[in-house]
Amino acid sequence: GLAACGGFSYGDVLGAGQGWAKSILHDARTRDAFAAFLARDDRFALGVCNGCQMLSALRDIIPGSAHWPAFVRNTSEQFEARLSGVEITDSSSLFLRGMAGSKLPIAVAHGEGRAEFTAPGARAKLEQAGQVALRYVDNRGAATERYPANPNGSPGGITGVTNADGRVLALMPHPERVARGVTLSWRPDAWGQASPWARLFANARAWVGA
Repeated sequence: GLAACGGFSYGDVLGAGQGWAKSILHDARTRDAFAAFLARDDRFALGVCNGCQMLSALRDIIPGSAHWPAFVRNTSEQFEARLSGVEITDSSSLFLRGMAGSKLPIAVAHGEGRAEFTAPGARAKLEQAGQVALRYVDNRGAATERYPANPNGSPGGITGVTNADGRVLALMPHPERVARGVTLSWRPDAWGQASPWARLFANARAWVGA
């Protein structure tokens, strides 16, 4: 498996994920290695924040991701860091199996998280294919484009996408920062030490062992 981490893992600069992707795409040997890895049906990949931006820029070499958006500057024109609410939608993602319909708090920390669709009809095709994995929701649990519940202005609240067979997940929020319940600024008391986001990683482990 491949995990493309967040937290400015390719530099504390604008477009860091794009630069990361170009270092792969513009070197033939590296591009071929990534393409071969991502094409194998016994391999998976997870991209978070900068890693999400990077994977979205690699969509030409990720099978079943042709309609993915790019992730660009927030509508607010500033870095947004807060606890946001998301809904996990019904998708093919191996990471999110058994989690569809869950509405959960999650850490957000990014300046370039707005999903941007440039090809005509790309968003509709992505939604019709069931490749939207997460959406921002408001306090009533409805998908929202309204700030600050939606911190970046993504259309339809889209903040996570999966490829057609569910092996690759790219999401802008940070599930790894809140996998332990005690790291959330708010949580139901019943959650205890682990939050529901721990299941995302357990699902990946189960898929590898299947």
